[in-house]
Amino acid sequence: MKITDLIQLESIKADLEVTSKKSLLQELSTVAFNNYKIDESTVFDALLERERLGATGIGNGVAIPHGKISGIGKPYGVFAKLKKAVDFDSTDDKPVDLVFLLLAPETAGADHLKALACVSKILRNSDAVKKLRSSVSEEEILRILTEADGNN
Repeated sequence: MKITDLIQLESIKADLEVTSKKSLLQELSTVAFNNYKIDESTVFDALLERERLGATGIGNGVAIPHGKISGIGKPYGVFAKLKKAVDFDSTDDKPVDLVFLLLAPETAGADHLKALACVSKILRNSDAVKKLRSSVSEEEILRILTEADGNN
């Protein structure tokens, strides 16, 4: 699975302004609705439910909130670089400023895991993370994600 299978330019937000984890998840849900026509409240509820099981902040200022959604046919992604980091209950207790939302079909077993592995590999790459933090536009973010995934 390639990052370009999950995300499109319109689902990337550079310098997103939010004040909390909850407002961040709400904004990501809105972007998912606007770009993929997936019901906003369904996405938000799935994300909150997943976060109750354990925070999806993986450390180093990065979070990969994810959820399974009934009625979608493939995995979808939304990426946000936050203007100001927010507390996300991350494993290292550091606030989060880079977030990749991943939505997968309710019945997706292997595809969900492949998508999560793809995103995780990119966001654990310290060079890619550094470039993402200094990026200024959605186009630049997409280029960085694509290059980090090896899709030149």
